Amino acid sequence: MKAERLWNQNYIKVMTANFALFFAFYVLTPLLPLYLSETFHATKDIIGLVLSGYTITALLFRPFSGYVVDTFPRKTVLVVCYTAFAIFFAGYLAASTLLLFTIIRTLHGGPFGGLTVANSTVAIDVLPSSHRNEGIGYYGLSNNLAMAIAPTIGIFIYHHTHSFELLFWIALIVAFAGLITDASIDLKKKEEIKKTKKKLSLDRFVLLRGWLLGVNMVFFGFCFGVLSNYLAIYGKEQLGITSGTGTYFMLCSIGLILSRLQGGKALRQGRLTHNAASGMVISLIGYTLFILGPTIAVTDSCILSVASEQNSLASLFTSIGYYGSALLIGLGNGHMWPAFQNMMISMAHHNERGTANSTILISWDIGMGLGILIGGIISELLNYSCAFWCVAVVNGIGVLLFFTKTRTFFLQRQIS
Repeated sequence: MKAERLWNQNYIKVMTANFALFFAFYVLTPLLPLYLSETFHATKDIIGLVLSGYTITALLFRPFSGYVVDTFPRKTVLVVCYTAFAIFFAGYLAASTLLLFTIIRTLHGGPFGGLTVANSTVAIDVLPSSHRNEGIGYYGLSNNLAMAIAPTIGIFIYHHTHSFELLFWIALIVAFAGLITDASIDLKKKEEIKKTKKKLSLDRFVLLRGWLLGVNMVFFGFCFGVLSNYLAIYGKEQLGITSGTGTYFMLCSIGLILSRLQGGKALRQGRLTHNAASGMVISLIGYTLFILGPTIAVTDSCILSVASEQNSLASLFTSIGYYGSALLIGLGNGHMWPAFQNMMISMAHHNERGTANSTILISWDIGMGLGILIGGIISELLNYSCAFWCVAVVNGIGVLLFFTKTRTFFLQRQIS
């Protein structure tokens, strides 16, 4: 009997399109706070409000996306969502006022929410069942690679051209390239159309059996929402790091990629709770190091009496905390995310894959949206340092919830 291939042509195409999707997203993400500040002179709380709109809209679309993906031809849903997602980048080029930009950015979250659900569900469909856990883990490598390359390229282009317009054009072109790739996927009829009819209920939009996994994921999404959106401006204003954001995201992505590769065996063996637990603990250490590094630097510089030694040691501790945390957070999230996604899918029936995918993404979006919004408010009322202290505390609560409740909840409710 011929062995089933993990790296089949359709799977490679889905991963390539997913890379393009997240490249277009991440090439702008770390620079949008600077864009809003420099172009429209927006305050910190307004920046948080504007950027959170994208995530909130994606969140509102997620439940319906899962239902649509499970009900209608997935190829059609995928292409429609990708087309809308790509077109919205042209809107950024046309936005001449803060209000117009806010409207476009907020509406853009809709097709993004639908597209991520559709693309990841199609990836599951084209995977052979014997490689599904492993394949879902590797699928995330395309996100991680985009996260490693896109912010670095975006920041490099900005520092050399100071042109946000050029960045919007790049995002637009890459998004259309991803659309063309997804449009060439060949889905079999049995994979593309779901025949099972089910009475319309809340469980068609959200996988209620996995509610606690979703709640737990909110805590981790909150942390990454603050980190990904306020890292550049925090580094510039409070750490004196003006060109390290690209390096930070690259190190974070290296950690993500390494953990995906290393965790593949554990996913194949079904050790989902083990991967999740180890990942979230590593992330907690990373977030704690991120906020403690500058604090230790300030404390030590107060003890020393020689000015040059103060500056040197303070810079060393700041750099260790800043860049070291990137690798740890990447390693942690790379173990945790595919484990949580597989756990959610393991609690769903075959015709509920889209709903399971949308549920875990909804949870991440809620956390991201709250992180962007609350992070902006805390930064305006206090400072960015306080916002990142809040991140460390929230992450710790999420870890505690998993070990006390969520792990047992999953083991009792998973479907064989």
